[in-house]
Amino acid sequence: MTPDVTARLDTAVQRVLTEASVPGVIVNLSTPQGEYLKAFGVSDKVAGTAMVTGLNMRIGSETKTFTVTGLLRLVDQGKAGLDDPIGKYVSGVPNGDTITLRQLSDMRSGLFSYTQDEDFVAALQADPQRSFTPDQLLAYAFKHPVNFAPGAEFDYSNTNTVLIGKVIEKLGGQPLGEFLKKEVFDPADLGRTVFPTTNAFPQPHSQGYTNQTADGTIADATDWNPSWGWAAGAMISDQADMKKWAKVLATGTLLTPQTQAQRLQPQPSAVPDTWYGLGVFYNHGWIGHNGSLPGYQTVVVYLPSAQASLVVLLNTDITYKGSAPSTLFAKAITEVVSPGNVYDLPAAPAGGDEPSATADASVSTSVTPPAPSTA
Repeated sequence: MTPDVTARLDTAVQRVLTEASVPGVIVNLSTPQGEYLKAFGVSDKVAGTAMVTGLNMRIGSETKTFTVTGLLRLVDQGKAGLDDPIGKYVSGVPNGDTITLRQLSDMRSGLFSYTQDEDFVAALQADPQRSFTPDQLLAYAFKHPVNFAPGAEFDYSNTNTVLIGKVIEKLGGQPLGEFLKKEVFDPADLGRTVFPTTNAFPQPHSQGYTNQTADGTIADATDWNPSWGWAAGAMISDQADMKKWAKVLATGTLLTPQTQAQRLQPQPSAVPDTWYGLGVFYNHGWIGHNGSLPGYQTVVVYLPSAQASLVVLLNTDITYKGSAPSTLFAKAITEVVSPGNVYDLPAAPAGGDEPSATADASVSTSVTPPAPSTA
């Protein structure tokens, strides 16, 4: 982190902030050679309050990495098997006797994503404060036919992770958030990471801005109820915890080596040059996940070859020229610090994080997937 590199990073982040009209962003890049930790822009557009490091943020689908880790902890404890059918634990699932926990975790179940259901979208937009139960979310999904036979294709579906959450509650014998705190947050020393059960948002936090409204106008989504995301996207954290988590997730310190190796077995995804494991993806060498929830986006990834963690947290999910602003930041940053490993997620995974997300569902197999790594 020489003065020249720092200056180039400052310029790159500020350029994206301005071009994409992002209110504020927190960037944390950590390597054995040094650390870059800065905040840009504002955390509150009305008050003009500066964005600062250490704020709590909604982390969207980064939640999936925790939920699947919870399941894998149960696998290591001998309480579940990755090739168990979901019907063993949850009744009423289409193809439930053949869809496995593994296929739910690597997004190859074929189940329709409830976030793509028109009735669900209308209900959420009509009342963003509404509380949804997991069973209500699954009901939106299960009224649709399956998209394909289990294991046949990749399709990013929030329904998959909600089902995993229900399995965890059944086998763990406690609410999902309590299980994750005991089995994941505490062992990983994540003291600022929470699984909310209401719209309560720990202080200090940033305001979040979205256009995921019925008429497309920009709204403050800070206090919208994240229950609709549940096991797939409801969580809250900060950049310090996410820096720790990036390495824990990629190196598997909470799992046995055998289970971590299975987690990192890559499958082709719907996005070119990106492969999906069990609740984790590879993108040009980086391992981790992104997240998007109305008002907030995240990128939390780790590059084993450089022992580098990258965390990007921002307070909008409004796209810029079809790209997620979180991707634009991560790409600009990695172009400076790791030109041989430039993070670039050109489109949201099929199914998307958010209610109105759409994406190309084609599967790219043109590049050989990276070998699993536990480095």
